[in-house]
Amino acid sequence: MRSVFPHLLLFFLTVASTLFVGGVIYSASLLSILLAHEMGHYLASRYHGVKATLPYFIPFPLPPFGTLGAVIRTKSPIPHRRALLDIGAAGPLSGLCVAIPAIVVGLLHSRVVDVSQLPKETIRLGNPPLFAFIQRLTLGELPSSKDVILHPIAYAGWVGLFVTALNLLPAGQLDGGHIVYSLFGRYSRIIFRMTILTAVLICLIYNFGWLLLVVLLLFIGYRHPPPLDDFTPLDGKRRFVGAITLAIFFLSFTPVPFPSWAMGLKDILWGVR
Repeated sequence: MRSVFPHLLLFFLTVASTLFVGGVIYSASLLSILLAHEMGHYLASRYHGVKATLPYFIPFPLPPFGTLGAVIRTKSPIPHRRALLDIGAAGPLSGLCVAIPAIVVGLLHSRVVDVSQLPKETIRLGNPPLFAFIQRLTLGELPSSKDVILHPIAYAGWVGLFVTALNLLPAGQLDGGHIVYSLFGRYSRIIFRMTILTAVLICLIYNFGWLLLVVLLLFIGYRHPPPLDDFTPLDGKRRFVGAITLAIFFLSFTPVPFPSWAMGLKDILWGVR
């Protein structure tokens, strides 16, 4: 029971922090996405005989999310690249299986309004390609004079995409670091350096707020511990899964997630154009 207590305590604290930020529906939706993501990692680890902890949720009782996500700790070596790919990809793919339906259901319950009707305190959100595609399928093509005030379920789905993109960054022990190393081995350090350069360019061109991401990536570093068997190549099926997860990164990423952040957090409404 002692070993489970920290996980339960952090989970209920995260329930409280997400309730505080977004209410019951948002909290339940977002925690379902995060739980699916982390349990994907956990079950894939168990399948390959890798010891791993239950998820540690991270409460953060402030907007815009009410949480800093969740993590699991791996407590034994990864046996081979196939296991590394499976464990790294299982989280994003599992989370996406919950996030996409949440976006669809949430958009169906969202409000389409004239831009002129948006409150001044509205926080605008960037539109990742995948979210924009689902929105177009669900609501149709919106004129430039219209905007969408997201239902909390849709916002939770948007946050799920944002978290997925961050986790798929090709660095260190992040999911993307696992996947890129399983695909490219020691050459993954080149991809990491390209990622740092791209993040710096995004800071200079789009959004200086990404400087925090650059610092975080440098802190995490590009070094990824090799699996016990670092030579047996991936089979074709796993290479395909790896390519799919990398594509998901680009489809879930937006260089300007909060274009109107300076407008304030007094009354949180989520508008997506």
